[in-house]
Amino acid sequence: MAVQRERPYCRFNFLVDIGDGNTEGAGAGFQEVGAIEAEIGVTEYRNGNSKENNVVKITGLSKFTNVTLKRGVIGALNLYQWLDQVRNGDQAALRTVTIQLQNEYHSAVVQTWKLLRARIVKFTSGPFNAQSTDVAIEEIVLAYERLELE
Repeated sequence: MAVQRERPYCRFNFLVDIGDGNTEGAGAGFQEVGAIEAEIGVTEYRNGNSKENNVVKITGLSKFTNVTLKRGVIGALNLYQWLDQVRNGDQAALRTVTIQLQNEYHSAVVQTWKLLRARIVKFTSGPFNAQSTDVAIEEIVLAYERLELE
């Protein structure tokens, strides 16, 4: 449930559930969640005998951009196993991914984004560099069919 206040919330306290019910531990810990975007198309239409010289705008199709999730490589195979389900055509592999923003004290969820009927469309590990001290990162890109906010 969204909690409104005067001062905006910071964006660095969040939980991600990739549809398996787990938001705790390293397997569910993500460093970054990419932008969540929804766009509703508009179709323009005008009758030839219309008295007004303007078009009528009709609500069209909704589109949702893909979302990227990044986490450090920890040896957990849960993301790869989900990718494997999707690429093998398992229709049960579609999940509801939930992203919850928390307050500064991690004591309450202040807003929730639900990505409905989500599936992995891209999985990336690396790059690796022997002269770097960066954390090894794996990322997944999710396509989803509907967005809900709570």
